Amino acid sequence: MSPLLAIALTTGLLSALWGWLAVALGLLSWVGFLGCTSYFASQGGVRALGQTLLCNASGMLWALLLIHGESWWGAGVAGYLMTGVVATLMCMQARQQWLAYIPGTFAGCCATFGAAGEWRLVLPSLVLGALFGYLMKASGLWLSRRSQRSAPSARQTSPSA
Repeated sequence: MSPLLAIALTTGLLSALWGWLAVALGLLSWVGFLGCTSYFASQGGVRALGQTLLCNASGMLWALLLIHGESWWGAGVAGYLMTGVVATLMCMQARQQWLAYIPGTFAGCCATFGAAGEWRLVLPSLVLGALFGYLMKASGLWLSRRSQRSAPSARQTSPSA
């Protein structure tokens, strides 16, 4: 089985499981899918999972700064300017190796804005979503390798009589 087909199958199965689990735990399934997407868009592997989690969480914190900072600098033009400053800082944090995954940072920020700053729902949803993304890819690659190892024995022909 090709890696793409295997990943597609495990992603479908685990997406259904995530949808159920998110509802059962009272989490935001769409935010979990942002965490999953963040992982899938990374380079993959355990290290990328850690970086995805850190960058998603930092994006969440940047969004909370903007949401709650409005009381300091006000709305309107000042708010737009602060959005520009924060977006710049979100990119600049990439100088730190563990925070260098800029799309993950923006995904965490967007999820927090989309959830109206409800970080108690956003954080576990992003974390579990990224873990599901890791499991989707890792289990798909495992399934592909396993099916390719067993393929030659399945193709053996019976001896002629």
